[in-house]
Amino acid sequence: MYLIYKFFKLNENKTTIKQEFFAGIITFLAMLYIIPVGSDILHQAGMPKDALITSIALMTAIATLLTGLWANAPVAMSVGMGLNAFFTFSLVQGSGLTWQQALGAVFLSGVFFLIISFTKLRIWILKSIPKEIRIALCAGLGAFIATIGLKGIGFIQIDSNFLKLGNLHNPSLLISIFGIIFLLFLQAFRIRGSLILGILICAILGWFFHIAPMPKEIISMPANPKEILMQIDILSILKISLIPAILALLITDLFDSLGTLSGIGIKAGMFQDTSGKDKQLEKTLQIDALATTIGPLLGLSTTTAFLESAAGVNAGGRTGLTAIFVAFFFLLSLFFMPIFEAIPSFAIYPALIVVGAMMFSEIRHIDFSDFSIAIPVFFIIILMPLTTSITNGLAAGFSLYVILSIFERKFQRLNLGVFVLFIISLIPFILPA
Repeated sequence: MYLIYKFFKLNENKTTIKQEFFAGIITFLAMLYIIPVGSDILHQAGMPKDALITSIALMTAIATLLTGLWANAPVAMSVGMGLNAFFTFSLVQGSGLTWQQALGAVFLSGVFFLIISFTKLRIWILKSIPKEIRIALCAGLGAFIATIGLKGIGFIQIDSNFLKLGNLHNPSLLISIFGIIFLLFLQAFRIRGSLILGILICAILGWFFHIAPMPKEIISMPANPKEILMQIDILSILKISLIPAILALLITDLFDSLGTLSGIGIKAGMFQDTSGKDKQLEKTLQIDALATTIGPLLGLSTTTAFLESAAGVNAGGRTGLTAIFVAFFFLLSLFFMPIFEAIPSFAIYPALIVVGAMMFSEIRHIDFSDFSIAIPVFFIIILMPLTTSITNGLAAGFSLYVILSIFERKFQRLNLGVFVLFIISLIPFILPA
């Protein structure tokens, strides 16, 4: 017991094993939705769902355990929601890559992130990309995954090249609409674990009305993920035209992680220094990068820090012991595969829509009175869902940011890093994928 208190510095952080245990339970419940949601999205890239469920639970446990031990931070990690969508709908369905090639792109982005995490390149990239562009990336990603959710439940559909309302009398769609309203109700009252609770309620309704088959059992042995293990294809994606896609993965992961850790740290009093001197932040980013490199080997897209960790921090989690407990609970979840497999898509997509809406709300921090900011932000946000590509949105927005800054003679905004990223941003519009 003494060694636990000493290793995790519980006394210095004014916490106890009991407090960390309950914080771990709350974080686990808040982010448990990633197993059904993440596996459903990646399944649409052509990967077996049962293998994905095992890999996601396993990768979440491994990455979170490493964070607790190496960084001593109350941060849980798993496959990122928006990055899952980028993997399936942009890289695979949009760019025509195989899921093996897409895993190769994620692996390369992880290797670059790992290099950045151990060097001063991280600070250089941070200073090169304006704050408003980072926020627009988050908002655009929110619009992107919300659009995927709305299309997935059939609320919107493409008819004669136009987006239109779907059949609102469809029973599964009605349950999904109820799920969105119910989730918003839970979010309004800040109910912990609201996303997984909303998913389960919708699934139960689907089972009760015989719209989806019920699980035949509750507990089983985990599925063997061998079909997706070590399947990365790197050689066939070594093309100049794919550099922006890999860069988009890298930048999205980097800023998603930094934004998440900053938000968590406000409550816990950590991660507030992004100058490169914060060792705990540095170690957490190193695990984030390492997990992104390991994830594709297990058949998964980009792994990142989860904002739901804030739920555990709000409950008193202050050290890596919280993360250790979260990892333990995710290992236990491996044995409840029948439930996760039986959750229908119409029960999962409402969570995607609500998460997208919450990500989009970050737009409130952007100054739209500045013309050279407002226009690039608009194109970033509008092009991501319309072209089903984070790369296109980010590239168009960043290019316009540089061009308009030159037009308005705001040269103080431009530096070597900005021009390097500007040149890279032009690649999607010059070279074919």
